[in-house]
Amino acid sequence: MGIPAINLPGFPMNCPADSAHSADSRPAAGRTARGAAPALSAGMTLFFAATVGVIVMDLFAAQPLTGPITADLHLPSGLTGLVAMLPQLGYAAGLVLLVPLVDLLENRRLIVATQVACAAALALPAFTRSGAVFLVATLAAGAASSVIQMLVPMAASMAPEAQRGRAVGNVMSGLMLGILLSRPLASLIAGTAGWRAFYALAAIANAAIAAVLALRLPPRVPAATAGYRALLASMGRLLADEPVLRRHAVSAALAMAAFSAFWTAVGLRLAQPPFGLDLHGIALFAFAGASGAIVTPLAGRAGDRGDGPLAQRIAHVTMLAALTVLGIAGAGWFGFDAHAHRGAALALLAGGAASLDAGVIVDQTIGRREINLLNPAARGRLNGLFVGVFFVGGALGAALAGSAWAWGGWSAVCGVGFAFAGAAAAFGVAAGRRTGATAWARR
Repeated sequence: MGIPAINLPGFPMNCPADSAHSADSRPAAGRTARGAAPALSAGMTLFFAATVGVIVMDLFAAQPLTGPITADLHLPSGLTGLVAMLPQLGYAAGLVLLVPLVDLLENRRLIVATQVACAAALALPAFTRSGAVFLVATLAAGAASSVIQMLVPMAASMAPEAQRGRAVGNVMSGLMLGILLSRPLASLIAGTAGWRAFYALAAIANAAIAAVLALRLPPRVPAATAGYRALLASMGRLLADEPVLRRHAVSAALAMAAFSAFWTAVGLRLAQPPFGLDLHGIALFAFAGASGAIVTPLAGRAGDRGDGPLAQRIAHVTMLAALTVLGIAGAGWFGFDAHAHRGAALALLAGGAASLDAGVIVDQTIGRREINLLNPAARGRLNGLFVGVFFVGGALGAALAGSAWAWGGWSAVCGVGFAFAGAAAAFGVAAGRRTGATAWARR
């Protein structure tokens, strides 16, 4: 794709098939141990989407369960925040320490082993009475959940290049649905059978996934021959040397910040008058918002047609429009009276949530496609870096949402989200101009 591979000692360059590297006994990156490119069937695509959707729930499900967990385990009030934070902290550590192994070790064994570890870690909270054991187990489960970022490049490597955007988009639809549904599902399960039931079911589901992965995944041997330390050291250079990665990672981070700001605070607004929703009502609202995930395959197809930049611009405009609608319905922008029109306000909030989700999903799907067309030998590290950067954006949005809510209520939260969406739109326009100027200069 015109992007040079990282030339580290011990790393083979991303050479054409007739180069000296083609004589290497190791298969090319993205190929099976027998050298034949595996095909990504419709059934496998659906399985990948369902798998990442189930796994990602582990990272967000604890957020609505913080109260009953801390009470049951007698955790000090100062440690309450760790219940929701440690799974995501573990995930961030996994992105840095585990995901790069995709470019070093045989992928099927690595993925299955990591998934088994995830299931084992999730089983502990279902039975332990120790707060310390619970916290360590959720940290480990979060780290093992980074297997998601091993599965996405695996799916991309199994798809033909002309269909890679569609494949990544279909898998990403499962990921985003998992994120959106994790909180309401956790609330519903905990409300019915207790919070431990959620972790027991999650452990069983993840163990079943590990068994299917062991049976269905093709072996994939990466091309890299450098050691683990060299792989980790190369991540900083990848970020510096790949402008496509930087551009899409920053855009995704800004979009994710707007997404996180909204979903962090919307439950607080829905519990207030005139809505007055309980946990089950808020869960149903989250289900409605998840409908925005239907655009994911469409975004992948747009990328395959070469319409990725246009799709991202439309996504950013959609996010800005959605946040305006959310401000109107929940904060009375432009004189709208939610108390007098409760049903209409609730419908506008649900529609705005779905539209915001759709915009964020399109932005991320286009970005995923582009980085999976870069250096195949570094695909695991590229995906880890991409997710790591937008994960930081999500954390920033969530943190600012809490401060904004305390300072100015729902109006301030929507303002924060609008600022992030506006920054994503402005960054996309500026990056497009730089790309166009560079292409013109090379003519």
